[in-house]
Amino acid sequence: MAIPHIYTNTATSPSAPRPIRARVLLLAVLFVCQIAALRAQGTREDYQRAEAMKEVMDGKMYHAPAGFHWLDGEEKFWYVKQTPKGSEFMLVDAQKRSKKAAFDQERLAKALSAATGQEVAPCKLPFSRITFSDKGRELGFEHGGKVWSMSLRNYKLQEKGPAEQRENGYWGGGRDELANKPVPSPDSQWVAFIKNYNLYIRPAGDDNKKEEHQLSFDGSEGEYYSSYISWSPDSKKLATNKVRPGQEHVIYLLESSPEDQLQPKLHTRNYLKPGDALPQKSPQLFLVDKKQQVRVDPAPFHPSEQYSLSNPSWRNDGRAFTLEYNERGHQAYKVLEVDGVTGGVKELIKEESKTFIDYSGKKYRHDVGDGKEIIWASERDGWNHLYLYDGETGKVKNQITKGDWVVRGVMYVDEAARRIVFAGSGREQGQDPYLIQYYKINFDGSGLTPLTTENGNHAATFSPDHEYFVDAYSRVDEPQVAVLRRASDGKAVMEVERADATALFKAGWKVPEVFTAKARDGQTDIWGIIIRPSNFDPAKKYPIIEYIYAGPHSSFVPKSFSSDFRYRFLHELAELGFIVVQLDGMGTSNRSKAFHDVCWQNLKDAGFPDRIKWIKAAAQKYPYMDTARVGIFGNSAGGQSSAGALLFHPEFYKVAVSSSGCHDNRMDKIWWNEQWMGKVGPHYAASSNVENAHKLQGKLLLILGEMDDNVDPASSLQLVNALIKANKNFDFLMVPGMGHSLGGDYGEHKRRDFFVRHLLGVEPPEWEGQQATTPKS
Repeated sequence: MAIPHIYTNTATSPSAPRPIRARVLLLAVLFVCQIAALRAQGTREDYQRAEAMKEVMDGKMYHAPAGFHWLDGEEKFWYVKQTPKGSEFMLVDAQKRSKKAAFDQERLAKALSAATGQEVAPCKLPFSRITFSDKGRELGFEHGGKVWSMSLRNYKLQEKGPAEQRENGYWGGGRDELANKPVPSPDSQWVAFIKNYNLYIRPAGDDNKKEEHQLSFDGSEGEYYSSYISWSPDSKKLATNKVRPGQEHVIYLLESSPEDQLQPKLHTRNYLKPGDALPQKSPQLFLVDKKQQVRVDPAPFHPSEQYSLSNPSWRNDGRAFTLEYNERGHQAYKVLEVDGVTGGVKELIKEESKTFIDYSGKKYRHDVGDGKEIIWASERDGWNHLYLYDGETGKVKNQITKGDWVVRGVMYVDEAARRIVFAGSGREQGQDPYLIQYYKINFDGSGLTPLTTENGNHAATFSPDHEYFVDAYSRVDEPQVAVLRRASDGKAVMEVERADATALFKAGWKVPEVFTAKARDGQTDIWGIIIRPSNFDPAKKYPIIEYIYAGPHSSFVPKSFSSDFRYRFLHELAELGFIVVQLDGMGTSNRSKAFHDVCWQNLKDAGFPDRIKWIKAAAQKYPYMDTARVGIFGNSAGGQSSAGALLFHPEFYKVAVSSSGCHDNRMDKIWWNEQWMGKVGPHYAASSNVENAHKLQGKLLLILGEMDDNVDPASSLQLVNALIKANKNFDFLMVPGMGHSLGGDYGEHKRRDFFVRHLLGVEPPEWEGQQATTPKS
């Protein structure tokens, strides 16, 4: 910063008395120091305030329940809310429009303290989920690895045994088609199973397996019958798939510093990647009475072009079974029906796209009247909508929903009333097009009725009988309101809770600002948020940091009011002297099909032309945003995009921190990457950060957990290798033992320092044990 010029007069000339010159010099120094202090960012005080933001944002949002839970068979629901006293469990009777404490927390705490020998506070109960039984007279919960039951008549506590151990399996493990248990028939007369790769049945009581009937004879290790066997409802027919297995793709993870031994450990994962061979399946039909296999023509299922084929699903009357076929490249998706007597195949639905079918995010199917009609979701008219099919002819009877807005999900289908209740977004004029609202509509497309209308992001929880729903709505800049509504017309019958954010605001927290600007086409609105530090001063100049996640599978800018850990780290980062932004550019989901298609075979785009225009538009409105100093960071797909910002748009982005990045889509998981990039081809290399590493400009920090089994760590290390070969200067942090992550507390501290050093141009303060906290994934 330039020191302001100090005008002089005769009193400050060399001949002036020394005390006067000293006083003027002192005033000048103080003036400069005051200006420097005013403009100081990235100071120790800023770091301390960033750390204090944890306390500011933690636990100061009251009366904003995170979920509502209806009791089975009753029009009652419970929830837990945070109050200044702590957690309080509440019970609402929808019919009586009444609300009360779900139970006496003081009595329960006293009983639990006595049973465990550990002091339990009434408003800090060590559980957050409860169950009701015996018509609401028994309360259940888990604590200390045990299941407990309490009578609400006398508050006697019983230990019921150990709690069920819930293990999170590896996401990419896949399914062993031969590992399923024998499958009993619906009438309990038979058991079907796989033996020597073939399908067998035996009488249900034949434990000695003396009377086995072999139904198939051509199974082998290289092409076997799946043990996931489907019986027809009348127990007279069997269906399964014959499987030609694909290949395993093993990746290796070296755990350098295990906690239970000195020497490193080698771990393996089966991790299929784009281009790998997949299992190929063909449906098989068997008639139990005749002990006969009926041939099903494999041609309609294109075994050589399959991405996936579902398990057979029988019609209730046993006349046929259906399967869903997804073609490799995700440009064709079919629903096919196999006749339960002849094995003849009929095509019921054929979905096609010149780009991709979003089968992983938008597929919806509901069979009406045992398949006489089918409700199907499609983007064929440019927006995600519902269609009604004739289930016998495969012809579209009518489009159910239509317009320049999207169906976000179906809540339930009332077949008797021929009505659908669904969530949608973008229909209400003057609202953020991502905000979810709820509607009902008739099968023929008539009677579209909004069930919610308030300008907010709505989340509905319906009663088991679909007579009522709890509607909790908010915006990123408006706290939550929860109301009980009638499902028939959406009329609010009772206010359940109204959030109180007073303590949060008093502690200095500021809501994000919702900001819109035009996309690259000059017409489409791009929506995002702007986060300012709590000591924001419009007289300062602030570098800009964008938090990016541009995965095409969804949209990511928060739409509901929240002060929890998922967004807290963005506010903490802003406290260091930055403006932090987040936005959804083209290529992400929940808008039009054309908006989404920008990502197709082009993940490096990541919406950057829209992002840059959006940030420039924000800076034009707010001159304190300095577009000459823009940083970016992200994790996973956001790690790919943040590093790509310096490779493909170095004229705008100057500093990037990339964690757990998928830097070459050929190195990442098959389902996610082939969904958007299609079959492997030259376009994969075009979007690769590794292939384009030589283009690096600006300052880059890469963060990687050595035990990342979500994105192969080799993806980041191959980028490191390419950068070294290109003689590029960059920083790299490997965190031992860490999985898929932004880098944990240590990585967050390094990220903050990196931005402070390279965007603010000041040396960060020495570390004094600050504990930054970020989401683990």
